[in-house]
Amino acid sequence: MGTGILEANGSGIILFDGVCNLCNGSVNFILDRDKKNRFKFASLQSAEAQELLKAFHLPTDVYESIILIQNGKLRKKSSAILHICRQLDGLWPLLFGFIILPGFMRDFAYDVIAKNRYKWFGRSESCRIPTPELRKRFLEAI
Repeated sequence: MGTGILEANGSGIILFDGVCNLCNGSVNFILDRDKKNRFKFASLQSAEAQELLKAFHLPTDVYESIILIQNGKLRKKSSAILHICRQLDGLWPLLFGFIILPGFMRDFAYDVIAKNRYKWFGRSESCRIPTPELRKRFLEAI
């Protein structure tokens, strides 16, 4: 799978834990606020995401981070979230101001939530299945 088409127009690819309820809720949140279709999605468990992880020399069996790949750059954890918020509709881009905080501080909070996400938000038995109208936004459907 090549990502050249997606990156050529500045679109981003968001990789997420497909069985995490918090992660699936976050994807829904982004979809609702991404009216310009800036992002495509793939669950970390998918073959497409696995290829991208390998291309960036990342482990293919660790699903504790949201990942944003855009314009050839990979961002994880809080950096990914802030760069995603920066491109959403509404007031969400204001959150990008938190980028001035050191990454270790931002990622500490991220890691606490990531380690407890199944306990606090639950887990699905399978990855989300997008509706027919949203299917084109997911790499598995391309």
